Amino acid sequence: MNEIIQAMKQRRSIRKFKAQLPRKEDLSQIIEAGLYAASGRGQQAAMVLAITNKEMREKLAGANAKIGGWPDGFDPFYGAPAILVVLGNKACHTQLYDGSLMMGNMMLAAYSLGLGSIWIHRAKEEFEQDEWKKLLADLGVQGQWEGIGHCAVGYVEGEAPTAAPRKDNRVFWIE
Repeated sequence: MNEIIQAMKQRRSIRKFKAQLPRKEDLSQIIEAGLYAASGRGQQAAMVLAITNKEMREKLAGANAKIGGWPDGFDPFYGAPAILVVLGNKACHTQLYDGSLMMGNMMLAAYSLGLGSIWIHRAKEEFEQDEWKKLLADLGVQGQWEGIGHCAVGYVEGEAPTAAPRKDNRVFWIE
């Protein structure tokens, strides 16, 4: 079987990570894979905010948990030490799709490098808040950006889950 298709079938969402930060070279490769995702009309309307700073990661986790309604101290990123936030340019009508494809590429790239990942939601709500908009402005990011998702990345703690059986009646051929 083709190794890319095999990776697509074997990659699973990870919900328990080791505290060890992945190598920056690996994170850079993951991000690069995301940057090569297909995009509507080739506009490349999505970007990545790579967070490896522990204090900023904890602040983001707290904001995410608050939006999700969880108690203080809950970690919605399951201990993953690196958070790659994907944001879509609101000026482009395909930003959600572009960002989603970027997320998929990055999760597959993480798997191919022996790392685990999971897509965590609520980035949209976070980046509607002034605090997170200010962070982008402080970084020199211009324009209006919508949070698409968080690609939480790290070394897998324990065994990765196996795939659930695929549901029937999801493909219909017209020949």
